[in-house]
Amino acid sequence: MDFEKRTAALDGRLRIGASFDVIKRTLTIGGRQAAMYMIDGFVKDDIMEKIMEFLMKADEAAMQELPTAQAFADRFVSYVEVALLDDDEAIETQVLSGTIALTVDGYGEAIMIDARTYPTRGVEEPEADRVLRGSHDGFVETLVFNTAMIRRRIRSRELTMEIHTVGKSSKTDIVIAYMAGRVKEETLARIREKISNLQVNALTMAQESLVEALLKKGWYNPFPKVRYTERPDTAAAGLLEGKVAVIIDNTASVMMLPATIFDFVQECNDFYFPPLIGTYLRFVRMVLFFSTLLLTPVWFLLVQHPEALPPWLGFIKIAEPAGLPLLAQILIFELAIDGLKMASLNTPSALSNSFSVVGALILGDFAVQANWFVPEIILYMGVAAIGNFTQPSFELGYACKLCRVLLVILVAIGGLIGLLAGLGLIALLLATNRTVTGGSYLYPLIPFDGPALRRNLLRVRMNRKNS
Repeated sequence: MDFEKRTAALDGRLRIGASFDVIKRTLTIGGRQAAMYMIDGFVKDDIMEKIMEFLMKADEAAMQELPTAQAFADRFVSYVEVALLDDDEAIETQVLSGTIALTVDGYGEAIMIDARTYPTRGVEEPEADRVLRGSHDGFVETLVFNTAMIRRRIRSRELTMEIHTVGKSSKTDIVIAYMAGRVKEETLARIREKISNLQVNALTMAQESLVEALLKKGWYNPFPKVRYTERPDTAAAGLLEGKVAVIIDNTASVMMLPATIFDFVQECNDFYFPPLIGTYLRFVRMVLFFSTLLLTPVWFLLVQHPEALPPWLGFIKIAEPAGLPLLAQILIFELAIDGLKMASLNTPSALSNSFSVVGALILGDFAVQANWFVPEIILYMGVAAIGNFTQPSFELGYACKLCRVLLVILVAIGGLIGLLAGLGLIALLLATNRTVTGGSYLYPLIPFDGPALRRNLLRVRMNRKNS
């Protein structure tokens, strides 16, 4: 394609003049017409000055010696990341992503200079995934920064980063990261196929949009199928275990695939302590998980039949009745705790202390004195809320909460039979749930893999096999 046709096509595709930040710079290089397309804000002035300095050194005699765009780029484009493109749609996508496109009269290809610099925040420790020891850096919203933090930890040629573009309008960059030779090829092929064949307009909500596009069935199952992490060390450890990391531009979380229920038992803090302490922390987390799920429904079942309680369980009886039925008290508190969580997210930090005091008074002493709730409700619901906070996965915490509410309602309807039916339903949801790649959600329990199950339940000592 000649110079006039290409610039006319790019002017129309990029709608030059309609948006102030889409810049077209016309110039003369070695006596030839040239045009440069870029997005203001993605290109730094000092980088552009250096590029322009080399381009202006070209004269007509030198241009006669450079018959191809590749020869011209090799001599006069000093930047490291340079490529040639001949497809107008691909050029448009690259320019809108921040790459500079240079077209020169006499060359049929556009010279793409990847000198983009995205705005980004500092590499700080994630708020929701802190550790006492170990690294205190975290992923950011810039894709190349996140891949670099993983590369810093795994300096192996086996670490592979495949880039894909998803979304008709958003054209979001997605990187599939894996360790060649360690990842299961069928798992990698399934993930690659699913992402490559996605037909969506835009990934407006990053990972959640991608997950909903990948998983179109089983929306009713609350148990999470994707494990997220904002820590580069956790992502690197998962890659070395054979997992696949899906990194999406404009988000600070990385998806680790495939994920089973036992992957959510682990936390990075377990590995920054000795094996005995790490195993204890994992045990505490599992006990609190089951306590969070069963404490309120079992207590509700027992207090419905106080005459059947043995003397040693007499302390769980309700001493004084309240104005609201017990079931209503439990459900109101479940909603109130979630309301406090949402309110805390929208509360400015300067008012957080005041919010904590008001929330404690309303849900604590005032509610009991007003005869709305019995004191036992505050105790048991407080334990359940604390147990939810011990889970590193927000999605698993909410899955546990929904299952707990279901058990309470079934206990109110059918008593002990309702509780057993609810537990059976939860077991069925776990058994029928599948990972993103279609594998068993209960692996390594089903199918049984003893060594893998031991590594998931216990913090085993590092050695040459698992380090």
